[in-house]
Amino acid sequence: MKVDLVKELTWRGLLQDSMPGTQEALNKESISGYIGFDPTADSLHVGSLVPIFLLMHLQRAGHTPIALIGGATGMVGDPSGKKAERQLLDKETLDKNIKGVRAQLEKFLDFEAKANPAKLLNNYDWFESFNFLDFIRDVGKHISVNYMMAKDSVKSRLETGMSFTEFSYQLIQGYDFYYLNKNHNCKLQMGGSDQWGNIVTGTELIRRKGGAEAYALIAPLVTKADGGKFGKSEEGNVWLDPKRTSPYAFYQFWLNASDVDAEHYIKIFTFLEQPQIEELIAKHTESPHLRLLQKTLAEDLTSRVHSVEALKMAQKASQILFGKSTADDLKSLDQQSFLEVFKGVPSKKIEKTTLNSSVSVIDLFVKHSGFLSSNSEANRALKENSLSVNKTKINAENTFSESNLINGKYLLLQRGKKKYFVVEVG
Repeated sequence: MKVDLVKELTWRGLLQDSMPGTQEALNKESISGYIGFDPTADSLHVGSLVPIFLLMHLQRAGHTPIALIGGATGMVGDPSGKKAERQLLDKETLDKNIKGVRAQLEKFLDFEAKANPAKLLNNYDWFESFNFLDFIRDVGKHISVNYMMAKDSVKSRLETGMSFTEFSYQLIQGYDFYYLNKNHNCKLQMGGSDQWGNIVTGTELIRRKGGAEAYALIAPLVTKADGGKFGKSEEGNVWLDPKRTSPYAFYQFWLNASDVDAEHYIKIFTFLEQPQIEELIAKHTESPHLRLLQKTLAEDLTSRVHSVEALKMAQKASQILFGKSTADDLKSLDQQSFLEVFKGVPSKKIEKTTLNSSVSVIDLFVKHSGFLSSNSEANRALKENSLSVNKTKINAENTFSESNLINGKYLLLQRGKKKYFVVEVG
């Protein structure tokens, strides 16, 4: 049975508006639809997941998704939703960013599907040889200044000012839609609600230049129930690149979502069917302390964005943080996960030669690390049986050497259940 894409997006909270005829066109035939991704960084972030999921839903419904990387538009900068003009990027930075974004998009879309393989295009390919005079003659004459001035992205900036570069952005994006319509039979552009003006400019250009069919569909911008900005943590953006945001921190971001937000996100960021989601929400409502919605979200997205192995590592790291772990779990962590778990924990770096010969408990906890203030405090803690090294309880007879290091570099000291100290050796 063919999926009614508009109905599917509606119940998931992924549809805010669409042009008349869009639903009918999607149900009548298989069409191509696109979303643009400007390479402003070498990685996408969780805010980019909404347009990515829109393209994935499009493909699952039997249509052809086109992910358009803005190698050209990235040089201009989209003013939509921006209070000030963005810094323009040079070609070398853009090329690096494009490579990173391309690799991430390939994780989500099926480019090998037999019936409707996804396409990955770069608008620099058709703008590279398009000179300015040809552009203003062949494109600019079809869209009036009055039409462009009426767009919210322009009106909101009239007080503070807008350069001609940014003002021209909607025309450039509009031409993208026209080009894709003409050369790839692309009839649909999708995006966030802040893109409505740019998208409609494209449909207008298609109508005026060629009279072809073109449609638009937008999703609401995802927000948090408390008014905070979605996709931000205390450290800033939550990225899809594990070098920028570790799988552990990515996992924790979803795990820490509020109950209200998790109920919203589970529909948007998973492909679970409606009955499954309704059952999950009911179970979560009965036992909110189990955080079923958050765990389902975190597991689904971490494995999808990173890998099943990265998810397992993140889960181990989470267990360690809350004391439900073994020494083997700790030793199995990679260095990035270890450092993420114990970020902010007091630490000290010591010379590797310190561990050339066996070091006693007292020397390790007092003399070398300074974790405990005195020998008497260390002895008292030993009598209480409250000291651990690398999650293993220790006594006065234990000694430590390089063989005890985690990742050949760290020792985790602990007093009681919650007081930690990291010794870095090197």
